[in-house]
Order: sequence, then C-alpha cells, then structure tokens
Amino acid sequence: MRFYGPPPQHDLTYSDVFLVPSRSSVGSRLDVDLAPDDGTGATIPIVSANMNSVTGPQLAASLARRGGLGVLPQDLAIDDLTTAIRWVKEQSTWLDTPVRLSADDTVTHARGLLPALEGHGVVLEGGDGEYLGAIAATRLGTALPDARLGDLLHGPLASLEADDLTDPRAAFDLLVASGLDFVPVVRGGRVVGTISRRSALRSTLYAPALDAHGRLRVAAAVGINGDVAGKARALADAGVDVLVVDTAHGHQDAMLRALERVAALRLGIPLVAGNVVTADGVRDLVSAGASVVKVGVGPGAMCTTRMMTAVERPQFSAVLETAEAARELGASVWADGGVRYPRDVALALAAGASSVMIGSWFAGTIEAPGRLETDAQGRHFKQSWGMASTKAVHERFGRLDPYELARKELFAEGISSSAIYLDPLRPSIEDLLDMISSGVRSSFSYAGASSVREFRERALVGIQSAAGYEEGKALPVSW
Repeated sequence: MRFYGPPPQHDLTYSDVFLVPSRSSVGSRLDVDLAPDDGTGATIPIVSANMNSVTGPQLAASLARRGGLGVLPQDLAIDDLTTAIRWVKEQSTWLDTPVRLSADDTVTHARGLLPALEGHGVVLEGGDGEYLGAIAATRLGTALPDARLGDLLHGPLASLEADDLTDPRAAFDLLVASGLDFVPVVRGGRVVGTISRRSALRSTLYAPALDAHGRLRVAAAVGINGDVAGKARALADAGVDVLVVDTAHGHQDAMLRALERVAALRLGIPLVAGNVVTADGVRDLVSAGASVVKVGVGPGAMCTTRMMTAVERPQFSAVLETAEAARELGASVWADGGVRYPRDVALALAAGASSVMIGSWFAGTIEAPGRLETDAQGRHFKQSWGMASTKAVHERFGRLDPYELARKELFAEGISSSAIYLDPLRPSIEDLLDMISSGVRSSFSYAGASSVREFRERALVGIQSAAGYEEGKALPVSW
C-alpha cells in the first residue's frame, strides 16, 4: 500500500481514508481470489468475533460454509465449547443446517428462531428423528401465534433425496424444475440438510473453508487465566482448526506467559493472540508463539474503552503499522473491530490485514446466538453486549463467590444490552457476506489486484476530510 500524496503525520481511522482507482487488467470481480494468506484455511478474509452475542455454532457453520472463520467465545464452559466444535464439524459443507422443531412446538417458538423470509423454513421431526414435514418461514408469518406447528402441515411432504443432488448447480436446476424455493434434503427418511435456490447458487460461487478431512473449519478462543494450556489441548483434541488466545490488553506479561504455554504444546494449528495496536506488541506476541496477531483497541460498536480510559488507537493506522511489523516476522494480523461498511473491510486489507474480524454487524443476523425479539413497530432485533460489560462479567464469573463476583461487576465497562436490528434486506449472515464480498471484490478490481497479497501491494490510499466521507454516502431519500 502507498499513500496518494505525502504520508500523514497523524493516525487515521477508516473514515479518514479512501481508495484511489488504478489501471487494472482484472476483467471481472469474480476473477478475484479473496483467500487470506495467514494459514488459517479460510477462502474469504472474514472472521466473526469471539463474542457471546455474535458467534455460536450455527453462525460458525454458516460462515465456514461460505469460506470464513467463526471464533467461538472463551466464556463457554469447556464441555460446551468442545461440543460446539464437534457440532460444526458434523454439518454439511454445502447444504444449509436445518432449523429442527417438533410438531408440538408453537408458531411463537418458531418465530423466535426465524422471521418470515423467502427461502427459509423449519423442519419438523418426530421423537426418533423421522421427518414429519417442513413449513416455509413465510407461512409462519401468517399463522396464529399459538398454533401448533404440526397442525400447519398439509398435503404431500416435499423433500429431495440427497443422492439426487450431485452438485450445487444441479441442485439449483432441480429446484427450479420442481418449482421449489426451500426444501429439506433427506437420506434414509432423515433430514441431512435444507436447500434453497439462493443457497444452491451461493455454493457455486463460494468455496467452503474445509479441514484436511473435508469438514467445516472452526476457531475457538481461550482467555489468559486459569489452565490455559489444558483448555487449548482439549479444544485441539475436539478438532478446532485455529486457536485464539484473547484478552482486551494483549501486550501484557500474563498474555505472553499464557501464549508461551500454549505454543509449547505444539498443537500444529495456527495460534492467534491479541489485542495490540503497536509494532512492539506484535513483536512480543510473535516471539511468544503467535502466528497471527489480533489488532484493535476500542473500535468496536459495543466497546467503551476509549471513552472510559482514553486508551485507543485509530484502527487504520494501527493495522498499517502492525501489519508491516508482522510481515517482517513472517506473521499476519487480523483487523478486529471498527468496520461499518464493506469499504472498511477493503481498507483493512489494503492496510495489510490478512482477515477482518466482525462483531456487532453479525450480531443482528438470524444465525447469531439468542432469540429474535420484536419491537412495537414489528421490527426484529437481537440483544448484543460488550465482552467487558456487567452482563459479560456475570456470565464469565457467575460461579464465583458472591463477594468476588460483586467486586468484578463493580468495575465492569462496556454496553450490557443493545438492540441490534436485523436488516430487512439482509437478515442472514450470508446476505451480509454477499454484500461484503461483492464490495471487496470490486475494490480489488479497481486496484488491479487479483489476490489479497496483490491488493496489499497495489492499493493506493488517499486522505479525506469529514465532508469528503459524507459525500461518498448514498442519499437515503429521493431528490
């Protein structure tokens, strides 16, 4: 990356900069390869944050199916975390994961999992797992709230045999020929997945992130306290593909000690550590064993660190400096936080990040943990919270003595409850991935780059005023 003009003497946020178009021989944005060069095995440079309200097993599987990497949070009990890893590994690499319910569940219960969306639905199963039928999500939107789901089944049970679906393109053609948009896929009378026209189409465009055994990849985080090495080994034994040693202030002795203990296990998987915002921080973490360093202090939507402590660094400059230091050491960085638009993802990659970690943006999706709630205007939302907030502290230390728990809660910071609304046009993480990858692919083509490495080298970055940033936004209303 180089600046279009003299390098600045002050730190920059994503909003302070823009990409200047360059001569390009890239004929189509579909010719661009978005695979990061950090050894994680992802095929798109998108990582979901290890936040309780962002990454659960369902979101991790959906993200990996499209080439990204979900990081399960460290606040889960180790048994729950290993169970979640194994669950992700069991999911289909291209069929959607079914929303499985029983005939006795109510419409209200189903609506807490899935809004009335085209191309989605729920699968009803008996007590022994036999397929009873499926209900389109749009039907749930018109049914009485207390209706029993089994009473909504009418007519023959639509399904496709798994052996008839040879590849995603054939599946798309079969759905069109059958006049179906959403349908369960069965083998031996049991549902192995679901598929829609859009998900079949996506499977022809995205390459899933797969491990050496052809299963979906998944990452998981551990903190720096307690038996970090024991937890790390348990996660590796469960099949985790990337391990993240995580704490808010990554440039501290406790982190370095924990990282050295985990690195000494020689687990044979990428080791990520953070967070830091300086070249010195990168050097120390890489020296302690990290192959990827997580960069960012305070840019997240749920984070109050900057206003509470004045500790911060504008994210674009933090990524720019740390990425250069990491490259000199043969390591990589993930840009963690501060992205609001696809442009910000592109700018993080231009600054040198191999992947970009996204939190609150993904919290408002149907795949994120937690039930859907509805406000007075009928808009759907999910609850999100910061990982240093009172809510997070209580979840993390809830088993402590009441006095010790009260001490930790007294100094909690961050937002404990925020409503993250689903985008009506993009309610699924896959919808957001379509938007993000489309924008980033175009950024690459404007720069004349066909890979993440080329984009990092060719990106031409200018500095703009606040007015310049506002000028780039589309008008929300007509003239």
